[in-house]
Amino acid sequence: MERGRWQQGSLVELTVTDLSDTGEGVGRFENRPVFVPDAVTGDRADVRLVMVKPNYARGQLQELKQPGPARIRPSCIVADKCGGCQWQHIAYDYQRQAKQNIVIQALERIGGIPNPPVAAPLEISTPAEKPFLGYRNKCSFALGVSATGQVQAGYYQKGSHRLLNLNRCPVQDDRLNPLLQEIKGDIQNLGWRVYDETTHSGEVRHLSLRIGRRTGEILLTLVTRSGNLPGIEAQASQWLSRYPGLVGVCLNLNPHRTNAIFGEEMVMIAGRPYLRELFGGLELHLRGDTFFQVYTEAAEGLLQAIASHLDLQPHQILLDAYCGIGTFTLPLARYVKEAIGLEVQVAAVDQARENARINQISNVSFTAGKVEELLPALGVKPDVVLLDPPRKGCDRAVLETLLQMRPDRLAYISCKPATLARDLKIFIEGGYRLELVQTADFFPQTAHVECAAFLQRLD
Repeated sequence: MERGRWQQGSLVELTVTDLSDTGEGVGRFENRPVFVPDAVTGDRADVRLVMVKPNYARGQLQELKQPGPARIRPSCIVADKCGGCQWQHIAYDYQRQAKQNIVIQALERIGGIPNPPVAAPLEISTPAEKPFLGYRNKCSFALGVSATGQVQAGYYQKGSHRLLNLNRCPVQDDRLNPLLQEIKGDIQNLGWRVYDETTHSGEVRHLSLRIGRRTGEILLTLVTRSGNLPGIEAQASQWLSRYPGLVGVCLNLNPHRTNAIFGEEMVMIAGRPYLRELFGGLELHLRGDTFFQVYTEAAEGLLQAIASHLDLQPHQILLDAYCGIGTFTLPLARYVKEAIGLEVQVAAVDQARENARINQISNVSFTAGKVEELLPALGVKPDVVLLDPPRKGCDRAVLETLLQMRPDRLAYISCKPATLARDLKIFIEGGYRLELVQTADFFPQTAHVECAAFLQRLD
């Protein structure tokens, strides 16, 4: 194969100069960008061009000639194969710096915001010796069967649908590792058939584990096709006896041909269907399929930053759009006259109301429905609006309604810098000033970055 031409299969030498928002290293060849997984800024390497377009290419690292200064040895022995983490080969201090830079670039390039006020990720105070490992409070492992018939659990290898069997995971809470290893053996011994997506046969699809970081309470959820697991009641009771922190065993029924992990129906088998977690000075009840940020301490750090920057007052009305189970709504409601939460998922709204009842918070209300439909009929003008939309960002109708309502202040929580930049541009053009973008690292060892952008009305 000819070396050094802009064509698929060519071997080229690159120096990596940046990291992309998808976590890949970026170098240049013939003045065009080449995206290289598993690379880090400063690496000098031979790279095979595996996909070539007129304006960019994707490459595969072939030989590392000189490592960049931020390259380290991964903590996990399968980090180069597993699809769970992207950045275990990158020093954590540089991960934080790279995430801040990813947000800056998105706001400048997409939002047209010169010199955006983007703060470095929050420092997280945690008792863990390494806060950037062992942080995940929830993990869902795909199940499979090896060539020799052994039940396996793990993540899919990078760029493939081949399961990488794991007995422990260094980014999940250490207290979950014994369950991961041992429950595979129990499934094997009970003869429960593992689901085969090619034939849509078998039963057990995923093993999902969730822990309350502050309480130590654990929920075990088996995702199954129909729930037909002979002996599950006796086995669930045995699990509760075996693991002191385990408070509940549930089945989730997912009968569909889908990549989605959870189905719509949850069935409690033993114990209770929720765990207790302490967050923001409150007690929250979390179910196995509840959306809750996987890094409890980082989410609480961002909550504190939001409360501090917004400086909420007792006479104000707070609106939390896309509120989920009220993770932020409920702690912030204590500072204002009234808090209103809007959320499309009915089950999440039910849990938000339950958590309000548990904590005796009476000045908050939650409504289920699409935010873009609920906002125009709100009937009240909020002083402060908190937005926490999905990765696709806010529906355009939501932005337009808010520009008509003109709240004094906005806080926009985002997990995707590109859609944040797009929506901030609309707010700025509509008469708001961007005060600060506070980044937070909710997913160490990956390229994902969370932000809270604060806007002030100009008139």
